[in-house]
Amino acid sequence: MQMPFHSSSATPNDPSWRTGLRLPPKDLRPQTEDVTKTKGTEFEDMFLRRELLMGIFEEGYERPSPIQEEAIPVALTKRDILARAKNGTGKTAAFVIPSLQQIDVGKNKIQALLLVPTRELALQTSQVCKKLGKHMGIQVMVTTGGTTLKDDIMRLQETVHVLVGTPGRILDLAGKKVADLSECPVFVMDEADKLLSPEFTPVMEQLLSFLPTDRQVMLFSATFPMIVKDFKVSLPRALPLLSVLTFLLFCRTNA
Repeated sequence: MQMPFHSSSATPNDPSWRTGLRLPPKDLRPQTEDVTKTKGTEFEDMFLRRELLMGIFEEGYERPSPIQEEAIPVALTKRDILARAKNGTGKTAAFVIPSLQQIDVGKNKIQALLLVPTRELALQTSQVCKKLGKHMGIQVMVTTGGTTLKDDIMRLQETVHVLVGTPGRILDLAGKKVADLSECPVFVMDEADKLLSPEFTPVMEQLLSFLPTDRQVMLFSATFPMIVKDFKVSLPRALPLLSVLTFLLFCRTNA
C-alpha cells in the first residue's frame, strides 16, 4: 500500500508557522461532552502536514473532538476503521483529515473515494475537503446523480485527487472507465448504515471491485445496525480487510 506523502510536518516545538494564519472568531457557544470530553490530544501531536494544519486551524478547529482524537491517529496507520459517533461531533473531519494527509498532489490519480448517500451530504463533504485542504493544492471533485454526466466526464480528464459522491453516479463513471479507481488507496463510507441498505449494497459490491485489494476502508456512522455486521460477514472476498476492523465504537448516546 502506498505510504503517506509528507511535506513539512508541524510539531508542538515549532509554533512559528502559525504566525499569520487567518483564524476565525472563537466559537463561544456551549458545547456538549460529545465534543469537549477529550484526552487532551492536539492536532500538532498527530504530525500532520503543515499545510493541512493551516487549513484545520483556519476553519476554526482548535483541538480534536473525541471522535477525531480516536479515529485520526488510527486512520493514519492505514488500518481499517468502523467508527460510530453521532452527527455534530466532528465526524466528517475525522475521516477527511487522514484522507487528505495521505494524498500525493504530484500524482495525477484519484487517491481517496468518499461515498455518501445523498447529494446534499456530498456537497457538504466536498466543501470540508476543499476548506481543510486549501493550502495543499489538492483537487476535489463532487459528483452525484441528477447532474450532467458529460460535465463529470470532462472534469475527470483533469486532475482529481479526492472524489466525493453518491454510489450510483460513481459506479457509472467507474464502469465507463472514466473514473480510474485502480490506484485509490482510501475508501470511505459516511453514513454507512444507509450505504449498506438493500438499495445500495449491490452497488457497493460492484464499486469495491474497481479499487485495489490493499485499500484502506473507513466506515463512519451515527448508528451501528446489524446490516453493517452482515455486510462484513457476507462479503469476505469483496471486503477482506473488514475482518480486521479496528472498532472505534465511540458513542455518547444509546443509539
